[in-house]
Amino acid sequence: MPNAKRRRVFRVTAAVVAAALGGTALVACGSSDDSDAQSGPVSLTYWSWTPGMDKVADLWNKGPGKSAQITVTVKKQASGDDLVTKILTAHKAGKAPDLVQAEYQALPTLVSNDALADIAGDVGDAKGKFAEGVWQQTTLGTDALYAVPQDIGPMMFYYREDLFKQYGLTVPTTWEQFAQTARALKKKAPDKDLTTFSANDSGLFAGLAQQAGAKWWTTSGDKWKVGIHDAATKKVADFWGGLVKEGAVDDQPMYTPAWNKALDTGKQIAWVSAVWAPGTLTTAAPDTKGKWAMAPLPQWSQSENVTGSWGGSSTAVTTDSKHKAAAAKFAAWLNTDGTALNALAKEGGIYPASTSAQLSGAFTTPPAYFSNQPDFYTRAAAIAKTTAPSAWGPNVNVAYTSFKDAFGAAAKNKSDFSAALETMHAATVADLKKNGFGVSE
Repeated sequence: MPNAKRRRVFRVTAAVVAAALGGTALVACGSSDDSDAQSGPVSLTYWSWTPGMDKVADLWNKGPGKSAQITVTVKKQASGDDLVTKILTAHKAGKAPDLVQAEYQALPTLVSNDALADIAGDVGDAKGKFAEGVWQQTTLGTDALYAVPQDIGPMMFYYREDLFKQYGLTVPTTWEQFAQTARALKKKAPDKDLTTFSANDSGLFAGLAQQAGAKWWTTSGDKWKVGIHDAATKKVADFWGGLVKEGAVDDQPMYTPAWNKALDTGKQIAWVSAVWAPGTLTTAAPDTKGKWAMAPLPQWSQSENVTGSWGGSSTAVTTDSKHKAAAAKFAAWLNTDGTALNALAKEGGIYPASTSAQLSGAFTTPPAYFSNQPDFYTRAAAIAKTTAPSAWGPNVNVAYTSFKDAFGAAAKNKSDFSAALETMHAATVADLKKNGFGVSE
């Protein structure tokens, strides 16, 4: 919720959502309260889905945590909406864990339900470790801090270097050039596609809209303003809808056996993705290892240099924790300490939000799949700095579900993407009103 200058927005949404759940709500408060006074050993519980997080926590427990008498136990959880629901259910009963891993788009929902504490006064100089656009996602545009950034997903353009050369294609630097490249490939190799427009992962479209300057949720006084059908998003929808309709790109969903085969056999020769793509390609297209290259995302004009974000999460402290300052201390260590971040990269395969970690440790050499591109992480770090600000709201799940349904049907039928966008916008607004949120038209 960027540019929200008033805490009272959260007071309103917290009360309304809590009422809908049959409970009561309080305004999220700072962590420096009497209940947080540490008078002996502290034991904290952390809900996370990152692989190997327990091993990273062990580094804390045997090192700085031992000195501070703070022990962290990791409990593995599912990710996405399932975890958000579980956190809110536990919080309603006053039994949420001390720490939770939360995707950036889930933060407004958790804050609106008064589930996350303001830890701004307990993380020291952590802010200086992150790019401004990344830090903004955990402050929600206020002076409060509701989480410490953990990993990010700056978007990039991946392409088959060998096939681009074979077909005489140039890596596009603008979206107009991207469209021209797609058409040129179709003329030279009708059985191939530059890429696909997939409606089964809403994060891709959200990131592309973000790059174009979209602000899907903002606030006006004590009301939410939904801008899913704004000019920036409409531009993105019309662009991809046009390419799908003319057959310049494919419309099959990602992550399916058919999609994997298309990448592995060279039927699709590019993928608009994020920094985590090497891990996906390793599994999806194992036979093409060393044949891909990464470049910045195409821009809407030559003068721009901005990217979107697809994925990423943070470490938050809950309002139910009786040791908020201690929990915040661990959250800051986990996401800024070099040893911790190297372990996270090794055990969990994450790309750190901390700028200092993006060119050190595990990121001094390229991913094995991209051994042909020695400067992979150098370029990735430069791209990450250009990430556009986000604008999340309290019902991202509804918007994402509507996107999958409306755009999935539009892609399959090669119908108007603008109409699908209006459906997505209307569904999001209707859900906010249904749940009692104030909505500014």
